[in-house]
Amino acid sequence: MRRSSRHVSSPTPSFTVANTRGSIRLGSILITVGLLVTLVLAGVVLAPQAVEYLDGTTTEVDPPEAGDRDPAVTDPDDPGDTTYETSEETVHAGDVEMKVHELVNEERAEHGLDALEFDGTVASVSRAHSQDMYEHDALSHVNQDDESPFERFQDVADYCHAYGENIARTNLDTTVERDHDGEHVEYTTAEELAEGLVDQWMHSEEHRAAILEEDIDGGDQEISAWDRGGVGIYIGTDGDVFATHNFCTLV
Repeated sequence: MRRSSRHVSSPTPSFTVANTRGSIRLGSILITVGLLVTLVLAGVVLAPQAVEYLDGTTTEVDPPEAGDRDPAVTDPDDPGDTTYETSEETVHAGDVEMKVHELVNEERAEHGLDALEFDGTVASVSRAHSQDMYEHDALSHVNQDDESPFERFQDVADYCHAYGENIARTNLDTTVERDHDGEHVEYTTAEELAEGLVDQWMHSEEHRAAILEEDIDGGDQEISAWDRGGVGIYIGTDGDVFATHNFCTLV
């Protein structure tokens, strides 16, 4: 059952990368397969980086056309577009998703990286996870069925060779304190919310690394650049917001 009181916080980011074939070294942190280590730093919950790989190169599901927001293959638990009426406008989750995608590509362009293509199937899987986190009041890469990000994707499709994830939570129409600078802000529009989410990710070393493909080491597997991204936003009736951004390297 959902909590009765509203959680008030700044966006809390988390990024996971997991390797299905061995352990990977990230800086001085060694992550063993099957173990997700959680770090608590200044009120921000972070999960270390990892990359999961798909064995082989044969796929049964083709990727959707880039930019298709209504793909043929979707997550059966995808809640679709959710909304919340703020003091300024009706905020649509779909508008936030596309703005986050746009802002992330702007950050990548500033660092000489190619733009991510929007993937509607990946976004559907992301959206379903955001709803799951909201319903269980838990910010986690592993869902209630003990599935990792890549396992959730593989339940739906199989065309990603490598997969990464950033997650966050925050609130609409409520004053929140940003973790990286302590400033108090209030998100009342889709654009403000998207900017706040991306700003928080870019001020976190692990999440910035996912967006900019920095220091992502796949151990015995060489990770190529991300090809696609999918953003899934879920907005609860109480104004709570959960965000999931997944990254995909095509087979």
